Amino acid sequence: MTTLKNCILTHEEINHKIRRIAYQIYEANSDESEVVLAGIDSNGYILAKKIKTVLNKISPINSVLCKVIINKKKPLEVIKTSITKEEYINKSVVLIDDVLNSGTTLVYGVKHFLDVPLKKFKTAVLVNRNHKKYPVKADFKGISLSTSLHEHVEVVLEGKNYEVFLK
Repeated sequence: MTTLKNCILTHEEINHKIRRIAYQIYEANSDESEVVLAGIDSNGYILAKKIKTVLNKISPINSVLCKVIINKKKPLEVIKTSITKEEYINKSVVLIDDVLNSGTTLVYGVKHFLDVPLKKFKTAVLVNRNHKKYPVKADFKGISLSTSLHEHVEVVLEGKNYEVFLK
């Protein structure tokens, strides 16, 4: 049996969403000299890099990229970041992931950053699924989808054509 794929976002639409999220981050941090873009490893980090590229073009804010490594199957395990805690203390941080599904990954990512004092903390996702089991929300989102629990969102951000599919 083949799985049907429905394209939710095309390459052009994804680039538009990334640009809009970058502008929202700029607007929310216009009074800051620096913002930490913390992308959850894999697609969240790729998305953070793409947002950083746009943010660097549209704003004078120094954006610092941070990779957040979370075991998505066992989120209670130690979370690692590519920058030290000292590098994000009293800074504005945006935690970025590709899809907000149940909220598990995002809420444990948020918990990690709350171990130190921060100036501001926001979250950004490309796709918000509206199936949260934790009280976490995306401050900046590309698209919100009302899907069934049996459906799966697949985000492709590498190669020449970015796409978001619903399977």
